[in-house]
Amino acid sequence: MEKAKIFIDKSGQGNFTEHMQVLFNPTEYSIEASNKYTWQTIPGLTMPIGQFKSGNTSTLSMELFFDTYEVFNGQARKPEDVRTYTSKITSLLEVESDLHAPPVCKFVWGSLEFVGIIEKVSQKYTMFLESGIPVRAKLSVTFKSWKSKKDQVKKNPQHSADRTKHQMLNQGEQLWMIAAQQYDDPAQWREIAKANGIDNPRILPAGSRIVVPRLH
Repeated sequence: MEKAKIFIDKSGQGNFTEHMQVLFNPTEYSIEASNKYTWQTIPGLTMPIGQFKSGNTSTLSMELFFDTYEVFNGQARKPEDVRTYTSKITSLLEVESDLHAPPVCKFVWGSLEFVGIIEKVSQKYTMFLESGIPVRAKLSVTFKSWKSKKDQVKKNPQHSADRTKHQMLNQGEQLWMIAAQQYDDPAQWREIAKANGIDNPRILPAGSRIVVPRLH
């Protein structure tokens, strides 16, 4: 079976010029994804209003097995320190001097291709030579997805809240709803009311055109 590989970008430019191969493929892996919402309690409503805040970082988790004692690839081999191999994984947590951060990695196995940083590695050594040298280990590895700000904005461009906008009110729409949509903060409805000279935000005729001011 094709071996999983971890490609490494030490340039910070998306150039995965180095790679390492795992000794044994994982028997399973899990991927977790979620979104972040803010919840605003509104008097008179039976439940809070959920406002999308941002996407959350997805994670890839797995266990990698290392054994330098048993027969490997059909050939007997002299037992060696398993940390020679496990340290290649844990070294990906170290800060690169040029990047001032750990390198970005790409885990590739079959159709799976996950780009991110290694957030956490838990090491468990389960077999030793008489000298105490470990020859078998299990590593629990967690990757967190990573994309540059430039790539994220390019993929999902957003309208900036630092510009004055004009908007037409829909039936039943309130200023706090617009503030939540434009500023990600329902409490900023007062800025919209002030910019439009609105004394009573409860009386807003549908079809009215209002100014959504830039936040200072």
